[in-house]
Amino acid sequence: MASLSSIGISGLQAAQLRLDSAAHNVANLNTNGFRRQTVTQADLPDLSGTRASVGKAEQEGVALEAEVVEQMSATYAFKANLKSIQTQDDVLGSLLDTRA
Repeated sequence: MASLSSIGISGLQAAQLRLDSAAHNVANLNTNGFRRQTVTQADLPDLSGTRASVGKAEQEGVALEAEVVEQMSATYAFKANLKSIQTQDDVLGSLLDTRA
């Protein structure tokens, strides 16, 4: 079983990849023949986090509103994973304070 910090860090990395991919899609919005990048996430075995990989969409074109929603979603995922890491640090700090 993995630590909460490794789960949180893999979530941070996946959220960053989603944000980068959405930004790449927006930057290439007007490029002819451009197929948007997609990010696929999968759980890693033994509850050790998530794995994210970048692929290409089957159809050409980018919907700006979908990319904005993806960026917002990735930002919320990033904040949630960061909060889980901060909470683990707070709990471990409290535990060490009571043991000392």
